[in-house]
Amino acid sequence: MLWQNNPKVSLLKLHYRTIWISDVHLGTRGCKAEFLLDFLKHVQCECLYLVGDMIDFWKLKSGWYWPAAHNEVVRVIMEKARQGTRIIYVPGNHDELLRNYKDSLFAGIEILEKTIHETRDGRKFLVLHGDEFDGVVCTSKWLAVLGSEAYDLLLVLNRWFNFFRRKFGFPYWSLSAYVKHRVKNAVNFVCDFEQALMHEASRKGVDGVICGHIHHAAIREMQGLIYCNCGDWVESCTALVESHAGELAILRWADESVFLLTESDLETCTDKRRLAATN
Repeated sequence: MLWQNNPKVSLLKLHYRTIWISDVHLGTRGCKAEFLLDFLKHVQCECLYLVGDMIDFWKLKSGWYWPAAHNEVVRVIMEKARQGTRIIYVPGNHDELLRNYKDSLFAGIEILEKTIHETRDGRKFLVLHGDEFDGVVCTSKWLAVLGSEAYDLLLVLNRWFNFFRRKFGFPYWSLSAYVKHRVKNAVNFVCDFEQALMHEASRKGVDGVICGHIHHAAIREMQGLIYCNCGDWVESCTALVESHAGELAILRWADESVFLLTESDLETCTDKRRLAATN
């Protein structure tokens, strides 16, 4: 069954000039693929940026996990490309093997290591995942992998926490994000990360930077430049969007979502498509 709050609202389409999403981590149990599918169904845009860590190859190496919802995310994105949406994939550290294919085109999806985006009002933004400005990833990859494993455990706890919240009628709330942002070292890391990216934006002579990596959505002015982080789809379910006037905003889909698909719904949809293809 479909879980619905407002059937009338579910018919609406949100139109944007550009959308950025990052850190989906397909292939992990923490991925909120159902939220992302709901988001993709309700938005239209001229250009969609996939700002790294879309697929978590680190996790897939240790064990295969790929449910129907994750397959459906890939299908929907490729369908958008076929329908004319420009899709740009900027790989991150968890899907870094795709950097070997930079400047290539795959099924209508452009793969770029980094790029410059110009908004409708003429501002220029450096778009990159951001892991190259993470000292842990750059100097101690084994520590980054260990931290990723601990983070996955926190996400499992987060999933059960929200399961019981839904049972009692409460909305989604990220326990993992709350714990992470309460840790002093994590706060210091975020500040250092943002400062490093602002320095790079200044060096490139652009108006700001758009990134992912740290799972913390934000838009803020720093040093006369604009820092934007599109967040993630394992904790906060956020996207960065550009209106047709060039205005940037963070969309928090865990708050905006009007319905969710269950795994059984996705399998039913897949079976219906297969049946239609055979008839």
